[in-house]
Amino acid sequence: MDFLDSLDEGELLALPYLFEFWAMEHQLPPEGDWRAWVIMGGRGAGKTRAGAEWVRAQVEGSRPLDEGRCRRLALVGETIDQVREVMIFGESGILACSPDDRRPEWQASRKRLIWPNGATAQAFSAHDPEGLRGPQFDGAWVDEMAKWKKARDTWDMLQFALRLGDHPQVCVTTTPRNVGVLKELVQLDTTVVTSAATEANSAFLAESFLEEVRARYAGTRLGRQELDGILLDEAEGALWNSAGLEACRVDQAPEMDRIVVAVDPPVTGKDSSDECGIVVVGAITKGPVQDWKAYVLHDATIGAASPNRWANAAIRAMEAWGAERLVVEVNQGGDLVSSVIRQVDPLVPIKAVHASRGKVARAEPAAALYEQGRIYHLKGLGELEDQMCAMTAQGFEGKGSPDRVDALVWALTELMIEPAAKWRRPQVRAV
Repeated sequence: MDFLDSLDEGELLALPYLFEFWAMEHQLPPEGDWRAWVIMGGRGAGKTRAGAEWVRAQVEGSRPLDEGRCRRLALVGETIDQVREVMIFGESGILACSPDDRRPEWQASRKRLIWPNGATAQAFSAHDPEGLRGPQFDGAWVDEMAKWKKARDTWDMLQFALRLGDHPQVCVTTTPRNVGVLKELVQLDTTVVTSAATEANSAFLAESFLEEVRARYAGTRLGRQELDGILLDEAEGALWNSAGLEACRVDQAPEMDRIVVAVDPPVTGKDSSDECGIVVVGAITKGPVQDWKAYVLHDATIGAASPNRWANAAIRAMEAWGAERLVVEVNQGGDLVSSVIRQVDPLVPIKAVHASRGKVARAEPAAALYEQGRIYHLKGLGELEDQMCAMTAQGFEGKGSPDRVDALVWALTELMIEPAAKWRRPQVRAV
């Protein structure tokens, strides 16, 4: 309070915009003669704010109309919308961080910001690397480079464009992923890296968010990447790897509390259609939720087949393993899928599930269970495991569709993920 009382009105008004006063250590530019500053952090660690404030520090002078170190910057994101909505107009973007007398104007038709002192920053999409061919800059801010589909091409084009001024620099803010261009960048002598975990910025994050991600991802590969901000030296973007799957293999499974058969049916029954994923999974769900375990028991997947054939295969797997129900994805066939199964066995218990998220988003919680050491595999699951090792953070890199993985994920969602979420959710009692 004594410090605040000592400030005059102008100083109090300026205080919120003095980032050096409020910033965490990982958000402040490093000293030294670096070419690239890479800020790797977990989700919500304050990377965007650090990038926006770095841009301000480059373009602003001592007074609103004074020139700064940079006059022409590039703002590069995954898409133009990402640049505009996150880097420029976002809650931690450039406009939100700028005081009124230094706030730049967004010129939508030219996709650029222009400051009162004449400095400009132009927006570019990583989907269009060639857009960086021609312009030239004395600085750049690059956001979430690790998830760009054309990361290397875009990065290379940006390097050729950074040719103005005495010492062009670039600030890279990203959640780490094991992609080649990022791995190579952080190893350069001219690159400086700072990192921070999500917890570093916990004061500004919802406690419910922190509790949920801690419970679901603590101690997992995905958690180390997305929460701790660690660049992992593993297969590029892989959700599973051979070593991890080998470590979870067992010779036999104990008695299960529940067993389900999950089915990911093909769109059609033609010879050219995808396989029908059929996977049997059991779980032990007694005791605290953190002690629950699941065992992948059998892969009964069959190749391109008629609806009647795959329905028969699923029901045979259910009978062979004493499963309590079939969990069937119905995105493609709707009610027809259940009707096909009922024609084979009118009394079979069915739970129809509908995918509202992409394959990777659905698979990540299942992958987290493996990282926590709570999933085990019996032998004979080689083809399923091959698909698992081809499922990356960017999508499936194998041939065809990951039908076996989809079925596995639906089974684990039914046995482990959804029940655990209900177990953690506070119960409201009627008065």
